[in-house]
Amino acid sequence: MTTTTERPTAQELHTDGSGTQHVDVLVVGAGVSGIGAAHHLQERFPDRSFVILDAQDNRGGTWWTHRYPGVRSDSDLFTYGYRFKPWRGPSIAAGEEILNYLDEVIADADLGRHIRYQHRVTAARWSSDDQRWTVEVTRGDTGEQLRYTTDFLWMCQGYYNHTKPHRPQWPGLEDFQGLVVHPQQWPQDLDLTGKRVVVIGSGSTAATLIPAIAKDAAHVTMLQRSPSYFLAPPLTHELAVRLRALDVPEDWTHEILRRAYAAEFNDLARMSHEAPDELHTFLMESMKPLLPEGFDVEKHFTPRYRPWQQRIAIVPEGDLFAALREGRASIVTDTIETFTPTGIRVGSGEELDADVVVTATGFDLSAFGDIPFTVDGEQVDFPDHVTWRGVMINDVPNMAYVFGYFRHSWTLRADLVSDLVCRLFETMEQKGARTVVPTLRPEDADMQIRPWSDPENFNAGYVMRSQHVLFKQGDREPWTHMMEHAEEMELLPKVDLDDGTLVYR
Repeated sequence: MTTTTERPTAQELHTDGSGTQHVDVLVVGAGVSGIGAAHHLQERFPDRSFVILDAQDNRGGTWWTHRYPGVRSDSDLFTYGYRFKPWRGPSIAAGEEILNYLDEVIADADLGRHIRYQHRVTAARWSSDDQRWTVEVTRGDTGEQLRYTTDFLWMCQGYYNHTKPHRPQWPGLEDFQGLVVHPQQWPQDLDLTGKRVVVIGSGSTAATLIPAIAKDAAHVTMLQRSPSYFLAPPLTHELAVRLRALDVPEDWTHEILRRAYAAEFNDLARMSHEAPDELHTFLMESMKPLLPEGFDVEKHFTPRYRPWQQRIAIVPEGDLFAALREGRASIVTDTIETFTPTGIRVGSGEELDADVVVTATGFDLSAFGDIPFTVDGEQVDFPDHVTWRGVMINDVPNMAYVFGYFRHSWTLRADLVSDLVCRLFETMEQKGARTVVPTLRPEDADMQIRPWSDPENFNAGYVMRSQHVLFKQGDREPWTHMMEHAEEMELLPKVDLDDGTLVYR
């Protein structure tokens, strides 16, 4: 049965007498996830009205808020780019290039007219009687309070807190007479020319930032408590160079490179589980020729965890290692004993002089933008709920979310999730249903509840310190998530949407 309910066109927003605006689908977030979701929605359901709300004053999410020097992707753009939009640039791209790409996607599909910037969602309430969400919104530019209602809520806001970066409290910090900066809040007028800089951290942000600022700074020291894994691929895949030299159409090149990169990283992900020692050796050996002669690899570049239990930091062309070879940067592996007026004293007693300290210490995760949710007047405490295939939450009706991969490009999964959500819409239409809610079955009563992320699988600091605010997973499908791309590219397109775990009304 197909519903014959009249829907407003994509251009229409129904407004009641109180000023409440209604849309068929409300997308939260105008970053990579939200823009992709809107494209898929408009392509598959051109008659459905939708709006994209974003708290920032422009598009791009992470790529808009992160403006520190050298900011770039740590995934290749052939897989980080969308399946439907060919990437024409180098494999690893700067933040500005990614924003330009997103601008093209927005323009191609005329999505700009659907985006409302500086619209922060402050509450979401589901009513089973009305079979819709009511969403409260505050405009950042005017302070105006707005209200939207929607049949379906699509959460694409990303996974971390944009306004409050993670910054540990170190002894003596208040005594430091220099400048302390977090990359997420980088001052655009900061001039590091001739300055002594200490960057605290060893992850992707530090690996990106240090080569960029080492060009002008007097010296940059990477201060790390423990090492990370690094991979130094070429800026552009040699296959892309060859294909472009042959004038192969860009959409062909995009698809070929997308498959090539996905296959390469699928192999690395498989090795991380099945042959971690072999992958460790590969990463170590590929790095050694790029380091200064006699460099202490055991101390500074040998992690305490197996490969890809945390993210592998990408340093294209080995630019971080070049800064080390040229003496413009150095690494200290130690703990912070205290800040001093002129720098940092570490556990060994060594003092690191600094004019500027950059705290590249990461971020904290946020469950759905820390928006309070209620269902029929009852607050939704997400840590008491489990995921349905990493796409929906049990007992939360008509709400989907996008969460990408940790070991692969985020967008590979964003495209798969959009396909699944659109297929869910089709199933609802066929059933004449207005509501769908993931629901635990009687046979799930004895299901073991597991943390959002199994530490044996992925244990990055920002994940471990945020487990308490996130939903959980079970010990069986479909109540699990964080599968690898090689599994999900086969599984998600074939998911049975009528297996009894989704209740339609």
